[in-house]
Amino acid sequence: MTRLASTPLSVLDLSFVASGSSGPEALRGTLDLARHVDGLGFSRFWVAEHHNLASVASGAPDIMAGQILAVTERIRVGSGGVMLPNHAPLMVAERFKVLEALYPDRVDLGLGRAPGTDQLTSHALRRRQDVDPGDDFLDRLKELMLWDSGQWPADHPYRTIQVMPVDVKLPPIWLLGSSGYSARLSAQLGLGYAYAHHFAQHDVLDAMLSYRAGFQPSETLAAPHAILALAVVCAPTDEEAEYLAGSVDLAHLRRARGHYGPIPTAEEAAAYPYTEADRAFIRRNRDKVLVGGPDKVAQGLERFLDTTLADELMIATAIPDLAAKKRSYTLVKALQAVSAAA
Repeated sequence: MTRLASTPLSVLDLSFVASGSSGPEALRGTLDLARHVDGLGFSRFWVAEHHNLASVASGAPDIMAGQILAVTERIRVGSGGVMLPNHAPLMVAERFKVLEALYPDRVDLGLGRAPGTDQLTSHALRRRQDVDPGDDFLDRLKELMLWDSGQWPADHPYRTIQVMPVDVKLPPIWLLGSSGYSARLSAQLGLGYAYAHHFAQHDVLDAMLSYRAGFQPSETLAAPHAILALAVVCAPTDEEAEYLAGSVDLAHLRRARGHYGPIPTAEEAAAYPYTEADRAFIRRNRDKVLVGGPDKVAQGLERFLDTTLADELMIATAIPDLAAKKRSYTLVKALQAVSAAA
């Protein structure tokens, strides 16, 4: 038996809008995918917060989480994540307490530090809040945790405010990161940590291993739990997986040039007139994407587990073909049974 056999597998989905498709179709596709992976036995299903991107249909992970919880039976559902600087901590506490009350022990509250958008949109999101011109993420995080614990200083003006439902605790808090900052902070506070390897530039081993080494047990988490988010495209053969991953390659290439339109189809990607510089960029970017048939993907997942010591893998399959995406998750989940028999 290999590590993959016993490692929880989860899903990250951004409700990507495909070329030639629509936002409502993308949102319904996320619900369809959630039902599918719930039936397969995946552990979690997280949705993200992005704004002013033509390729992402939802900027409201709390609303999407509620819809996903309503159409699934057992899978944990959460935010991957709520971009905390965009929101008043009290509002975040209220919304996720409501979700926890309706779906007890099935909700995760993942928090991010980035705005999830461009500078102008970020200003529009925050302009009616009391904005600190510096990085106030830590202050907002501490306030959010105080809304849950109620352990305000005796002279704090918020100490008499109750977050409803008052008899429900916040769901587990996870810090998301693509650098070493969140790894160190989540370790210090005794929180779960999720590292976004699918787009991060920071060294994955530094983030994952420093979190584990520095972890301090807390009331909510006795031992470290590190989730590694990976971009994966799996198909029955390496050749088909490469064809499907063309969508990912071209989308990344366009984003690098500042174009954030809908996700291109595999057919569009195959017909695109790549230059040699384009192909070199794609080859470099493939360090962030695991592409192949079941055997190749299994080897890649095992390698990441062995080197990062991840407690859980969260798979992001950003291809526009919903049927191919569902099949990719089916194939990845099936790898666990094969690994158990090895």
